Amino acid sequence: GHIATMAESVKEGLKAGGAECDIYQVAETLPKEVLEKMGAPPKKEHPIMSPDKMTDYDGFIFGLSGRFGTFPAQMKAFMDACGGLWMKGGLVGKAVGTFCSVGTQGGGQETVNLSFVPFCMHQGMVFIPLGYTEPKVFSYDEVHGASPYGSGTFAGPDGSRMPSDLEKEIAVSHGKHFASIAAKLAA
Repeated sequence: GHIATMAESVKEGLKAGGAECDIYQVAETLPKEVLEKMGAPPKKEHPIMSPDKMTDYDGFIFGLSGRFGTFPAQMKAFMDACGGLWMKGGLVGKAVGTFCSVGTQGGGQETVNLSFVPFCMHQGMVFIPLGYTEPKVFSYDEVHGASPYGSGTFAGPDGSRMPSDLEKEIAVSHGKHFASIAAKLAA
């Protein structure tokens, strides 16, 4: 889907910036029958991230699907499972960023990313935004996702619009930018 496509572009940028990158997904919380009735596309074969695996990494860029201006319940369930890491300070000082996919221009390109920041702050993570480090974010040549908080895409009201080349280029730049700062934090 949209987040998986954007994740591949972010990964390309991370690698170009000298970082190693593994793509994970969070566990699905909805029953298969509900997903089928919703017409949800099949998930990629990426492994499932668990809180205990997070200590193995120097940083994370979370891909967030927008749901009514915030991220979905599946991500909230994952965040809630990280309480033990919070108690131990297991994520303190780790780099973190976000990118997103929303349905429409009023669907939360900024709020989806911003709604994730409190989790990062409580964990003591260092949020690395895209900022306006990529001039293409300012482009008015075509409708595209991205904000100073992170790269992004618009899926369209029915989910049929896939990430554009411009959105993927911005995601690559986002990955490069994140890699450069995450490396300094991890040093």
